[in-house]
Amino acid sequence: MRVLHIITGLGIGGAEQQLRLLLSRLPTESEVITLTNPGPVAEGIVADGVPVTDLAMTGNKDLGALPRLTKLVKQGRYDLVHTHLYRACLYGRFAARLAGVRTIVATEHSLGAVQIEGRQLSTGARALYLAGERLGTATVAVSATVARRLERWGVRHDRIHVVPNGIDVGRFGYDESARRAARSRLGLPQDAFVVGGVGRLTPSKRFDTLVRAVTELPGARLLLVGDGPERERLRRLARRRGAAHRILLHGACEDPPRILPGSPGGDFEGSSEKPSTVPSTGQRTRQPTGPSIGPSDGSPDGSPDGSPDGSPGRPHLGSDLPSLLAAMDVFVSTSYDEAFGLAVVEALAAGLPVLHVTCPALHDLPATDAPGARQISGSVPELVAELRRFEETGPRRLPVPRAARHYDISHSAEQLMTVYGHAVRGTAPTREVS
Repeated sequence: MRVLHIITGLGIGGAEQQLRLLLSRLPTESEVITLTNPGPVAEGIVADGVPVTDLAMTGNKDLGALPRLTKLVKQGRYDLVHTHLYRACLYGRFAARLAGVRTIVATEHSLGAVQIEGRQLSTGARALYLAGERLGTATVAVSATVARRLERWGVRHDRIHVVPNGIDVGRFGYDESARRAARSRLGLPQDAFVVGGVGRLTPSKRFDTLVRAVTELPGARLLLVGDGPERERLRRLARRRGAAHRILLHGACEDPPRILPGSPGGDFEGSSEKPSTVPSTGQRTRQPTGPSIGPSDGSPDGSPDGSPDGSPGRPHLGSDLPSLLAAMDVFVSTSYDEAFGLAVVEALAAGLPVLHVTCPALHDLPATDAPGARQISGSVPELVAELRRFEETGPRRLPVPRAARHYDISHSAEQLMTVYGHAVRGTAPTREVS
């Protein structure tokens, strides 16, 4: 089956990295078109052997991109087009129809209760979404919670299929040597109490409440993995509260990281090689173009490569996401509006105790499937009390819970292939594909 994936961008983000992970498991002949921003995830997909084309779209209203996209879809003779994220779903469905492709699947990755992809919902956005949705064959929700939201929006029940996000569970198993390496690289004392969080630094994630809570615990450190528009505001907040030296804003972390050809055992390391480029409109890379740099994860002091001394391209260990999770003692998700809660599931797979405000991935399962997770309101006094309790009891690692194994990426790929099969045949599976 020839499948074209169309996505809004391929910078580091949950939906983008989820696509890369799925591509490694899907038994299809796949290609990818990114409407814009062919960032590190695009380079990773190319390194994995999947061609990526950059449409070089200049903005939401770049209507000239539609005929360019239509031409590429028509040239590819695809059996199915799969779109990801709001803008790509809208333009991709129209382009697929104009190109004569009638089997169109879309994944809704980021529909929250009051926002979509970090932006407040509006009547206009909803109307435009529904107009495009009717051009497709099936809509995939990443959680049962998102499926219910789509129904409330007006998407037909029989067009919605739940295929949850997934993780490579085995990669996140706790490793004491990775913990030591990560803490050494980050300049964290081996015996420090480290609170962790992962996600885009945006207002909806409410990381400011986590910063405030940690600053009230003199012996605690905070390791935030992610980047975004709130980065400088969080820095200023930490400085005002006299705790800048205890708040580490690590930057984004490409996951899974690219594996350098010839690395012993496939180590995740950096390289002084220039990263491979992704071709712009109409040109495609059909094979990996050679070695590429390691994770673009920023170091605690803001240096771009994440190495302790800031030296460009210096190889370093302990920089992948499982290692960063290993460096933490407790994981906190302060976000009030999530579509799934992938970072929480990854933390559970790493054996971390978890505090979360909301996590649809866990709400959709029995509480006994994640005994190490606790739902909280997310107020600063509550966070201080909860974190102080963890600090007093000392570090502990928990067994990988059923919830993490439930969301293994291989199972998600199997579920998606079931949706593909029904879409191509024109039959309707049950909404919850299992």
